[in-house]
Amino acid sequence: MNSNKILVVDGMALLFRAYFAQSYSSRRIDDGTPTNAIYGFLQYLFDAVNAFQPTHVLCCWDMGSKTFRSDLYPHYKANRPEAPEDLIPQFSLVKDIVSAMQIPNIGLAGYEADDCIGTVSRQFSELGHVYILTGDQDMLQLVDERIHVVIMKKGRSNYAVYDLELLKTDKGIQPFQVVEMKGLTGDTSDNYPGVKGIGEKTALKLLTEYESIDGILSNLEHLPKSVKAKIEADLDMLHLSRSLARINIEVPIECNLDECLWDIPLESATAVFDKYRLTTLLKLIS
Repeated sequence: MNSNKILVVDGMALLFRAYFAQSYSSRRIDDGTPTNAIYGFLQYLFDAVNAFQPTHVLCCWDMGSKTFRSDLYPHYKANRPEAPEDLIPQFSLVKDIVSAMQIPNIGLAGYEADDCIGTVSRQFSELGHVYILTGDQDMLQLVDERIHVVIMKKGRSNYAVYDLELLKTDKGIQPFQVVEMKGLTGDTSDNYPGVKGIGEKTALKLLTEYESIDGILSNLEHLPKSVKAKIEADLDMLHLSRSLARINIEVPIECNLDECLWDIPLESATAVFDKYRLTTLLKLIS
């Protein structure tokens, strides 16, 4: 195994997190263009670069709300509010700034950033150790011996770095069981219900005993009558919820590791950072 350390950034997770951090709320340039979320995004990114010292960096993005999951289940994420008006112009601008640092922007219509992250992480784990920077617990299903999921916690430079051991001790599950849990309990933030009446405590107990949803279904007769009845009443939604929760690791995208080398061209990047009054941030990585 070589010494590559690849930081895969969940772009939207960082951008939204930065937008809702009040300390950045008033930043704009002269023409009124807001840069508050971008400023915070870059702080989070540079903090992570300093913390994990990657040799390579890339950034993955959602490319619209319509995906194969919304085709499977029209209510998927239908509970999400529209993006704040002053955040919308920052969606494209942040990608321009990322490009100016020669960091690849990865995304594909019809798929979520999660799927792109899963795909490139699996590909690049053959070439080094991967660190996924996110706030999304769904990513924990990607953990393996060479993929670490870095969950951003409250405050800057505060992370929970999940490997197989921490996932087992902290959550009591294996990576594939993250999907099984979501199949049983659903996900309120993504707006799919799982099995009505099954919560995390019951789901964890079932998975500890029977390992998977398939194992549970093979042992329905051994379950308490109330649990058995709930599962039988929601079988279709159980299978659908599991499908919605599973990250697609075979997205048809191409990204060469050499393109992701962490080596900011300071001269050209500085011109872009000057334009948007972000130059002081470059000191974080100089």
